[in-house]
Amino acid sequence: MSSSLLDRDGLRERIAAELAAFLAERAAELAEISAELDPVATTIRSFVLNGGKRLRPAFGYWGWRGAGGTATSDAAVVRALAALELVHACALIHDDVMDGSATRRGTASVHEQFADLHRSSALAGSPTGFGRAAAILIGDLTLVWADEMLAASGLPFQAVERARPAYDAMRTEVMAGQFLDVLAQVQPSVSATRALRVARYKSAKYTVERPLHVGGLLHGCSVALLDCYSEYGIPVGEAFQLRDDLLGVYGDPGVTGKPAGDDLREGKRTALIALTLEYGGAADVALVERLLGDPLLDAAGVAALREAIETSGARRRVETLIAERLEQGVSALEVGHVEPEAAAMLAELAEMSTVRRA
Repeated sequence: MSSSLLDRDGLRERIAAELAAFLAERAAELAEISAELDPVATTIRSFVLNGGKRLRPAFGYWGWRGAGGTATSDAAVVRALAALELVHACALIHDDVMDGSATRRGTASVHEQFADLHRSSALAGSPTGFGRAAAILIGDLTLVWADEMLAASGLPFQAVERARPAYDAMRTEVMAGQFLDVLAQVQPSVSATRALRVARYKSAKYTVERPLHVGGLLHGCSVALLDCYSEYGIPVGEAFQLRDDLLGVYGDPGVTGKPAGDDLREGKRTALIALTLEYGGAADVALVERLLGDPLLDAAGVAALREAIETSGARRRVETLIAERLEQGVSALEVGHVEPEAAAMLAELAEMSTVRRA
């Protein structure tokens, strides 16, 4: 994904700087508790600062600008919206534990890092169990710190209180979506409609719609603008997740930072898989049902599943769904509730986030 749009107003660097300063303060707090917490602070800093598109704070920022915020008065706003990156870190760290993912952003996932620490330190018990426990706690800690960063942003108390209901709804929705995703993996079949509902709550709303709401409410915006942000954000967020589903199967590991076909090994019941099972021939459906979710799936198995998905027409159907949702979302900006510069930026962000390679 090109970072040029995210660099507008120096946004990406400013978000990173705010996160670095905040995490340095939290690391000092942990050091006062115990030197044994140093790996926790180091891992969080590395995870948060050495990767990520900063997409959620960017949508939040342009939600604020769309409500009338200006680039000359946004320092505390950038600090507040950087907290969304810590919510995202929590979701990713926990997601990797639930999926048993070995890598994230081209390096070992957090639970694998702490399993390695257990081994290298010759500790007692299970390295895997220790790694999972550490990652769950670290994910929880990033969520706690997100709340703290928002509250201590320097914005007026009334502004934070206006945004708090949307922020709280976002956190509830992403956790609910994560549970629905876990449940889908153990059910015998999942329809495309249900898979899209999971995608909406697990990713779409907290990636686009709710950050827009938080940004708009930090400034103080109308119900009409919030509705406009929803009409734009939900379809764009779903298109983002549908693209992610395609990348999980067809993405280049050198770009995505995850092994080829990882979603297939994890048995992800995405809309892509649901459409394959709905429209595929009997032989292809049998192959998908046999191989999907095999953690030892090799390159030949990945290739066979990709071919079955392609033959069923599911990949083409998902591309159509992405295009339809992108058009639907961008057209919502034409109503005129969003400040013109922000509307133009949101249209470009929608395109960038749904037509991407990572």
